[in-house]
Amino acid sequence: MPTLTLHNTLSGRKEIFTPIDPERITLYVCGPTVYNYVHIGNARPVVAFDVLFRLLQRLYPQVVYARNITDIDDKIINAARDNGEPISALTARFTEAFEQDMAALNALPPTLTPHATEHVGDMIGMIETLVEKGHAYAAEGHALFDVQSMPDYGRLSKRSLDDMLAGARVEVAPYKKYPGDFVLWKPSSDDQPGWESPWGRGRPGWHIECSAMIARHLGPLIDIHGGGQDLIFPHHENEIAQGCCAHGTDYVRYWLHNGYINIDGEKMSKSLGNFRLVRELLKVYPGEVLRFALLSAHYRSPLNFSEEVLQQARSTLDSLYYALLGRGEQVTPQAGYRLAEDHPVNLALCDDLNTPEAISELHRIAAALNKADDTDKPALKAELLAAADLLGLLTHEPSAWFQQGSGDNDLGSEDIDALITERAEAKKARDFARADAIRQQLDEAGIVLEDTREGTRWSRKM
Repeated sequence: MPTLTLHNTLSGRKEIFTPIDPERITLYVCGPTVYNYVHIGNARPVVAFDVLFRLLQRLYPQVVYARNITDIDDKIINAARDNGEPISALTARFTEAFEQDMAALNALPPTLTPHATEHVGDMIGMIETLVEKGHAYAAEGHALFDVQSMPDYGRLSKRSLDDMLAGARVEVAPYKKYPGDFVLWKPSSDDQPGWESPWGRGRPGWHIECSAMIARHLGPLIDIHGGGQDLIFPHHENEIAQGCCAHGTDYVRYWLHNGYINIDGEKMSKSLGNFRLVRELLKVYPGEVLRFALLSAHYRSPLNFSEEVLQQARSTLDSLYYALLGRGEQVTPQAGYRLAEDHPVNLALCDDLNTPEAISELHRIAAALNKADDTDKPALKAELLAAADLLGLLTHEPSAWFQQGSGDNDLGSEDIDALITERAEAKKARDFARADAIRQQLDEAGIVLEDTREGTRWSRKM
């Protein structure tokens, strides 16, 4: 088995991954707050940790991967009120939309998808434990975590309490013992959703849900916790505080965080209005193009997301699919092929998910496939497909890849086939003007024709 190394945010360095139980690996990644469609920044951790999930499944007999759904939050309450619809209808709609969008990016479904509203009892129980142990207190219908009760609070973000107060938007409230104390439970008004608790009718704070669901489904100590860099403080810092203080143990062994996405060189931000919704991008680009673009940079590095990057991703995938086509016909892969443990793609991904290096290996295999004779092609195709599968790429039949649409107004396959048949009949009748007109019509619709001895093949261009 190759050695897996991961960059641990907690230590600030790459470490050899040593699981708590080699027979059962536990992985948790923060999921979406479902009040709107997700943007490409939300998709980056899903895709990055999907590669980790695939890799762990190759290395270990069981991997339990949980990705939560936050379906109770003030943003959700406000959106449902503005839309004039029940909260449950809003969250169900956008949960389904999220799952559809991530499936389009070829992300495997996690083992578990816990919803916050289904675990309020677990959250109340954890808060009660924190109060009993002197790490939380009740005040004016709230329950708050006492950050000064934890000597090493701030070790993930490497900030002191003073630094945290200076660098964060902290709610100043008279019921707090210390301005940096954070909310575990808050009261609900009559027109807001709420649950009965020892502190009155209310709802949980955001941070407590992940700690409670991890304890419920994965255990008090888990192997890996992933998420975006923006979650290090305060969300993950507060998760550590809750988990460690409630259980009296460590909480997570390895913390992994992906970098930010920039849009055309500027940090993506809803306040700047430069975010790109996955759903809108999927109307223009196949999901695999978006996935490839997200994997083209190392997951911890910033990623500049632009039309140029997307066009390059499409071009690269086209070249890989062309290699799988061989000399105009799809190559049949060798059956039962499996990557060797020391295969360069395995080794690249075991080096802290080095996807750029893994992608360079796909190019190497494809180049060899393009030059190979017919006897060597099946084994090379099998190698390319097995290597790409670890990245969640090259999942289409090559001929289907070149024929799939990329927009709402594309001609359907039946329409294209009918026009090609009409063109062939026009050429047979020596009506070359009509044949040329059909080619021009298809070209304007983004359809590329290739006349071969076996007939006319077509593909879509971006």
